[in-house]
Amino acid sequence: MYYQDAKRHTKKSCLFGAGLLFIWLIAGCGALPERQAGSYKFKSATLVKQSSHKSVIHSLYHQHQEWAGVRYRLGGLSKNGIDCSGFVYLTYKSKMGVHLPRTTRQQSRLGREIKKHELSAGDLVFFRTGPTSRHVGIYLEKNKFLHVSQKKGVTISRLDNIYWNAKYWKSIRV
Repeated sequence: MYYQDAKRHTKKSCLFGAGLLFIWLIAGCGALPERQAGSYKFKSATLVKQSSHKSVIHSLYHQHQEWAGVRYRLGGLSKNGIDCSGFVYLTYKSKMGVHLPRTTRQQSRLGREIKKHELSAGDLVFFRTGPTSRHVGIYLEKNKFLHVSQKKGVTISRLDNIYWNAKYWKSIRV
């Protein structure tokens, strides 16, 4: 009888261990994009420095032409609807070859914070749009940024617009 109890206990321990291993593997895969983003910090900064300023601006305007008017959809990641962080994620991936995390919160923790007057094409601009809501866009030039508006969809807005100026939070250079 003692032998059978020990055998059951060993079986349960193995199943528990296998379950923990499975959870660890899934969690590891889920965390992979964040680790990738960290490893791309140096690459993206180098990429932006190597690319001419005009080339980055041209790529961002081209992205705007391809996506202009695509409506806002929370969690969206296609031309059927896209949210702000998804648009930043896809733009960096397709136009700069840089993998960023998917959410505004994760994106706001990347790179190095810079002053508003230091903004350069490709820098991320963040806004506090509500008590817990955040918004992100990509700086273009001359006080303009590319983003996804809830009303207009993918659009270009101005940082000195009364709404965006009041909601401005910080800028990040990836």
